[in-house]
Amino acid sequence: MVRNFKSLKKKYDEIVIPKELDTVVQEALKKRRIKQLTAKWSAGVAAAALLFTTSVNVSPAMAQALSEVPIVGEVVKVITVKQFEEEDDLLSADIKVPAVTGLENKNLEDSLNEDYLEEGKTLYKEFEAIMELVNEGESDHYAISSDFEVKTDNEQILVLERYVSRIAGSSSTSLQYDTIDKKNEILLSLPMLFKDDSYIQVISENIKHQMLEQMKSDTDKVYWVEDAGLDNFDDFFKAIKAEQQFYINNNGKLVISFDEYEVAPGYMGTVEFIIPTEVLREVLVSNEYIH
Repeated sequence: MVRNFKSLKKKYDEIVIPKELDTVVQEALKKRRIKQLTAKWSAGVAAAALLFTTSVNVSPAMAQALSEVPIVGEVVKVITVKQFEEEDDLLSADIKVPAVTGLENKNLEDSLNEDYLEEGKTLYKEFEAIMELVNEGESDHYAISSDFEVKTDNEQILVLERYVSRIAGSSSTSLQYDTIDKKNEILLSLPMLFKDDSYIQVISENIKHQMLEQMKSDTDKVYWVEDAGLDNFDDFFKAIKAEQQFYINNNGKLVISFDEYEVAPGYMGTVEFIIPTEVLREVLVSNEYIH
């Protein structure tokens, strides 16, 4: 457990990611042909590994720089740039950066990949900050990992889930989703799906109902919701955020996601709720995506 948060934040803010690493990754992501990308990246990662070894003992596994995960036939693919791996008695890191290739909308493709790269760099900075605290005896142990999964892949929708897991005494997991309309090649947001912001209340009330029903049928489940018999508790779930994490599943249903500790105790992990379409029918813009 980190004992001095201000010290951690100061060290975090002062860490500079080598410009060479940014250049290497950027050049790789701009390549649109998978074969060209693979050839370019082989040399790039070797250079990046040399940069990392100036501060930590990088695992030789980092040399395995690129793996491909096909997600939309032969057209759109996601590649994994294994940016960093490290493990010893006190520290562990496994940070991966996904990149989407094959979209005709190159502005969208580049924007997504820029965001993924920035997320990976930020996680690496976080790990370096913790590593310094551990070396100085100001922290005990720390583990961080990030990866991704394709949650939905059909003719119209592609959903990419990214997760980050941290362990420092206790653990926490956060999730992010990108829901892409492959036909129109646009990134969907939650507000785009609805006529106005009334969806916030409609969805929130349904989630509260689901929480209470789940707790009635399974005593092991606990949600921080009113009318659940939680005494001396004042941080109940009231409503989703306007931009709450969500995705559309392969059955065309809206799924609302919450991070660990967001609406329930940590042992419940990340939780999600499938919202019945009949509940949403009056507030949906159309049934183009949700049906």
